[in-house]
Amino acid sequence: MAENTPTPPPPPGGPARDLTAGLVVFLVALPLCLGIALASNAPLFAGLIAGIVGGVLVGLLSGSHTSVSGPAAGLTAVVAAQIAKLGSFEAFLLAVTLAGVIQIVLGLARCGFLAAFFPSSVIKGLLAAIGVILILKQIPHVVGHDPDPEGDMAFQQPDQQNTFTELIQTVGDVQLGAAVIGVLSVALLVFWDRSKRLKKSPVPAPLVIVLLGVALSLLFREFGGVWLIEPSHLVQVPVANSASEFFGLLRSPDFTQWAKPAIYMAALTLAAVASLETLLNLEAVDRLDPRQRTSPPSRELVAQGAGNIVCGLVGGLPVTSVIVRSSVNINAGASTKLSAVFHGLLLLGSVALLAAWLNQIPLSCLAAILLVTGFKLASPKLFWRMWSEGRSQFLPFVTTVLAIVLTDLLVGVLIGLGVSIMFILWSNARRPLRIIVEKHLGGEVVHIELANQVSFLNRVAIANALDAVPAGGHVLIDATGTDYFDPDVLDLIRDFAEQTGPARGVAVSLVGFRERYRLDDRTQYVDYSTRELQEAIAPAQVLQILKDGHERFRTGRRLSRDLGRQVLATAGGQHPLAVVLGCIDSRSPAELIFDLGVGDIFSTRVAGNVTSRKILGSIEYGCAVAGAKLVVVMGHTRCGAVGAAVDLACAGRTAAEATGCQHIDHIVGDVQKLLAVPECRAVPHLQPAEKQAFVDDVAKRNVRREVENIRTESRMLADLERAGRILIVGALYDVATGDIEFLSDANAPAGANS
Repeated sequence: MAENTPTPPPPPGGPARDLTAGLVVFLVALPLCLGIALASNAPLFAGLIAGIVGGVLVGLLSGSHTSVSGPAAGLTAVVAAQIAKLGSFEAFLLAVTLAGVIQIVLGLARCGFLAAFFPSSVIKGLLAAIGVILILKQIPHVVGHDPDPEGDMAFQQPDQQNTFTELIQTVGDVQLGAAVIGVLSVALLVFWDRSKRLKKSPVPAPLVIVLLGVALSLLFREFGGVWLIEPSHLVQVPVANSASEFFGLLRSPDFTQWAKPAIYMAALTLAAVASLETLLNLEAVDRLDPRQRTSPPSRELVAQGAGNIVCGLVGGLPVTSVIVRSSVNINAGASTKLSAVFHGLLLLGSVALLAAWLNQIPLSCLAAILLVTGFKLASPKLFWRMWSEGRSQFLPFVTTVLAIVLTDLLVGVLIGLGVSIMFILWSNARRPLRIIVEKHLGGEVVHIELANQVSFLNRVAIANALDAVPAGGHVLIDATGTDYFDPDVLDLIRDFAEQTGPARGVAVSLVGFRERYRLDDRTQYVDYSTRELQEAIAPAQVLQILKDGHERFRTGRRLSRDLGRQVLATAGGQHPLAVVLGCIDSRSPAELIFDLGVGDIFSTRVAGNVTSRKILGSIEYGCAVAGAKLVVVMGHTRCGAVGAAVDLACAGRTAAEATGCQHIDHIVGDVQKLLAVPECRAVPHLQPAEKQAFVDDVAKRNVRREVENIRTESRMLADLERAGRILIVGALYDVATGDIEFLSDANAPAGANS
């Protein structure tokens, strides 16, 4: 099946909005590319190349509409370590090229499915953690404290500080000019975001922020002194004075190193880390997409692999999908990949032609954009929503957040995944099974429903449950919802089914076991009506079976039945326990309401549950010939037939006159006999709720009348009831609540209404 998902039509103003979003991403990506290169101990130009390739090439090849690729902060430690280990940047580029080849192979092998194994709580924790990191890391830059590179997102920093000590250092190192620009930028962004008119403006807020920052920086230069913004607080793009100098900044891999095993180990490491980070980020970005589109993960691996091959050949850092730029892209209103491609083209054009102008942009205004983005990602509403979903969701979420903030992205995600797995194991160990005592027609059955994952931790609980089954009883071991079985637990169940259970007189039934488990499904208890059961049971017991079945239906605890087995078992004959005369209304199916199986009852249905000669003949056959022990006349509330009878009677019209249906009068006419003239006069003046209550009361009267009609019009059924061989009872089913009221009857034999 193809992974490509159909692209929905772009919203109004799509292409123009994508271009402005690309401009915003470009402004943010520029210092990030430089900062990540600096944090990785790589040439600054390598970060810019990665941004260009990630935007243009990966953007074109990717199946994602909103993801933006480029050099990743999560790879800085890996990149720095591999450059040091391989001894030169050119040898490292060879490893990047090979890593790209590996990624393409992974993509073609459809390995993108691995993204589906990360729980939503971990992915949401990843997003929130990136937001928290942006907040903590950008606060120093907003006020002009810039010793740490802009793109460094790791807890431990190259300057021997960490995220928190850097914040403390900031208190004593505020650059006044940069701080004024940063604080004003944050305030303007917040105001812009809350103004509906400004949010709809075609001019993006970050562009206004950058222009304001440049203007204030030039103004403060005139002031001098503490207001002057030094070059260290501005963007620092390498400036090439000529085309030859520009192309001279490109580096190529050292192919003479191809025989060294260390190159291949570095390539495997880069491919694994970059691929995992890409899949995680892609999943997270799809959750941010307002249109909730799904990106094809395997195609993304191919795109990233192609990007890394090119990066390795021309001197760039490895690329991945990155959340920071992607979230900025989404917040700026991007709807297609055009924004990612455009941002890459802007990076290319700017570093080639406008480097000197870009170096006038203060870092503090760009940090303000990232700071506001961080608050959107780490919204307090997200934390509250995860808290409200319970600790099984909140603890993996908050653990992921803390672990990523205190370590790095991959380590934090793996820790969060470990906590999620611990919750799954704990849940299965604490509740490895559900035990329900079911009352089937043949007697009580202990239904043991196993969990989704049955590990060795569950062995003791399952053994205790099996030991608790009484001697001579029945047990059903249900593995319908189980995906994994520990071999020791399978041996335990197999021994109980084949040796221990039979030795204690326990009949063991199995259901849901897959063929590879070498345990065949079997049912050893009676879950349908047989001749022996029908002959042995009393009418009052049948009534209790129906009442018990209705209680299961009402509470959502219906019995597990093998309907296919029941069909085969009843193919040779039927032995119904009861005859139910009900209405044809689709909301009152007797088999469901009484939780019965195939062959348990005869169900006769007619509008208004009224009797006739043919209906009486069917009931007589069911009791006298087929052996049923109970007759139930079941009406229901909000009955259309009864309501029509009331309306027609009170209007003085026949059904044929009102509807053109020539046979309906045979039904409503019987119901109308229950109505008194004063009642009809009052009906037009009743409120809707009062009229509904009146119609329901008439339906109840109709049930009582039909019970009596059965006795008076069928001498055979009346004789069977007097002899105690059958019971005839009435019931009213409430279609709104699912409750049933069994109606008392003064003329019924003792036990009929118990």
